[in-house]
Amino acid sequence: MSRQAKAIEDILPLSPLQEGLLFHSVYDRSGDDVYTAQSVFELTDDSGAGPLDTDALRAAVAGLLRRHAALRACFRERKSGEWAQLVLRHVEPDWREIDLSALPEAERAAEADRIVTEDRTRRFDLSRPPLMRCTLLRLGDGVHRFLLTSHHLLYDGWSQPLLARDLFALYENGGDTDQQAPVRPYRDYLTWLAGQDREAALRAWGDALADVDEATLVAPGADRSPVVPDELRTELDEGDTAALLRWARDNGLTLSTVVQGAWALVLASVTGRDDIVTGLTVNGRPPEVAGVESMVGLFINTVPLRHRIRRAETLTAMLRRLQDEQTLLLPHQHLGLSEIQRQS
Repeated sequence: MSRQAKAIEDILPLSPLQEGLLFHSVYDRSGDDVYTAQSVFELTDDSGAGPLDTDALRAAVAGLLRRHAALRACFRERKSGEWAQLVLRHVEPDWREIDLSALPEAERAAEADRIVTEDRTRRFDLSRPPLMRCTLLRLGDGVHRFLLTSHHLLYDGWSQPLLARDLFALYENGGDTDQQAPVRPYRDYLTWLAGQDREAALRAWGDALADVDEATLVAPGADRSPVVPDELRTELDEGDTAALLRWARDNGLTLSTVVQGAWALVLASVTGRDDIVTGLTVNGRPPEVAGVESMVGLFINTVPLRHRIRRAETLTAMLRRLQDEQTLLLPHQHLGLSEIQRQS
């Protein structure tokens, strides 16, 4: 057996969203990879935990890699053209430390921001693990900025707080993973996924999208080059939030359904269409898999949300119908978007 083969712990198929993200990441290798995610932690010595122990933090990152097999994955193309994810037995942390404490305050702040941006936009080589890198910036006066940057192929938003919890628990015990309860590997979810009734899912989506004549495009002529996403935040005050939650509960609706229905009405107004198809992100964690709530990996999926607006219908009736339609599709939300598109 070759040394390379000995280094491989597992060879796994891809989840549906992994296939989609991988396609977009390799389709245009020259631009920004918008599926590179970054978490920034501000660490200070006056937090009550004492001065930062950088060796312990690095050991904690190494412990994360040992504990969660999904973090040791890389993606390589087979001779057939298909892609697979390879999980290595051992991966060293991608770690660097940068001391900015000697710079004047204004220069220090500007350089720290530059490094954060550079780290966020630097592409990963998807064939070389780990697809997660760590940068620790020393800013002086006991202040550090810790950058944890990874590719979205590895894990989803649900996984982020799980990793943060494990990271700081490992920091406290010197990276000893034996002191933590074992977690189920991501491969168990992929095994469950392979056992689902694909034909039944195809039929369900075929019925749901029957007679869709065209896509719902807000800006048909827009440039489709990848760009870093922006955010627009808006908030309801406590009184409006409580009233909305109470109204949804009294009418047997989830808040998710209310938001989806409101978005469908916005799209109908903008596009002039009454038959709306948009994207819906689902958490994808099947309750049938024991321990799935504590597993790290990419479980989410993007599926179509179709809603036909009937002008004579009340808002409450519209939302109840939308919720009923989505409930019927819950068992089939594991299917990949490309397969759903081919079926429709």
